[in-house]
Amino acid sequence: MDSSFVAAGSALWLGILTSISPCPLATNIAAISYVGRQVGSVRAVLLAGVLYTCGRTLAYVILGTAAVWSLMSMVTVSSFLQGVLHRMLGPLLIVVGVMLLGLLKINLPTTGVSEGLQRRVDRWGVWGAGLLGFVFALSFCPVSAGLFFGSLVPLAVDHGSPILLPLAYGLGTALPVAGFAVLLAAGVGWLSSAINRVQSFERWARRLTAVVFICVGIYETLRSTFYLI
Repeated sequence: MDSSFVAAGSALWLGILTSISPCPLATNIAAISYVGRQVGSVRAVLLAGVLYTCGRTLAYVILGTAAVWSLMSMVTVSSFLQGVLHRMLGPLLIVVGVMLLGLLKINLPTTGVSEGLQRRVDRWGVWGAGLLGFVFALSFCPVSAGLFFGSLVPLAVDHGSPILLPLAYGLGTALPVAGFAVLLAAGVGWLSSAINRVQSFERWARRLTAVVFICVGIYETLRSTFYLI
């Protein structure tokens, strides 16, 4: 199988895992519910979900592309990365895996909805969902920051893909949100049941991903750093 497809699939999975992690999941549901209450109709709620996911995807594409292009375009940094990226990737995967297991906790400043942003969203109506999606995508919690900066960016640099992999990651974060918008339009009861199932799925998916990250990280560290494999 072509490595680019594997990398794109990995970026997509990282995006999905980011979106269903507890902190982003609560933010996504709250944002869509808030906009849904403002607009009132099923069609508008679905449109709000689409716009919110587009806003999130756009934010990750811009941020990811800027980060990857910056690293790839700097000659000294690029030469450095070509020499040590494979050796850095193993320890990075181990650290992210430990974070996913909850064994390493990092406190990051959180960004809520300011009064100015809330007024603007209210004024824009359903179109404000796109703005919320963009802003909330940039409000990283430790898990999402670890997945984005510790896994996606190195993966994109390693494959020389400043656009495709951040786009796949953004689409991954959008898929669960779009599903929640559909369930919100269908009824609160469906949404509550879906949230419980997603939270249960997220727990074992996060742990399984953490184990895979740690195992791959140990393998890459032994192979690329200590040359034991």
